[in-house]
Amino acid sequence: QVQLVESGGGLVQPGGSLRLSCAASGSIFSINTMAWYRQSPGKGRELVARITSGGYTNYVDSVKGRFTISRDNAKNTVYLEMNSLKPEDTAVYYCNAPTVVTTSFGYVAVWGQGTLVTVSS
Repeated sequence: QVQLVESGGGLVQPGGSLRLSCAASGSIFSINTMAWYRQSPGKGRELVARITSGGYTNYVDSVKGRFTISRDNAKNTVYLEMNSLKPEDTAVYYCNAPTVVTTSFGYVAVWGQGTLVTVSS
């Protein structure tokens, strides 16, 4: 009914940059918060950044000053600009929309399938 599709992951050297995108599609009436999470091997999934429809943002301390989350509400798309990447940023990055209002005025929580970011020389 509602899907999130991520793109933009890949292999990058330490100090490099990547831009992730996540497009929502389906029976969407509105989306409030959109977020990026990540999960490294052997670790739990952690919140990286989130943004409300009004543009309010917050970040985990480890990425502040390096990552920027933004969104295009008209396209139901959220982005994650990642700069000064470090090996410890290596993870599968997941897009999340915890409260999507559907066209039938129900509520659904949606996750993307994930995109792998590898930071290595």
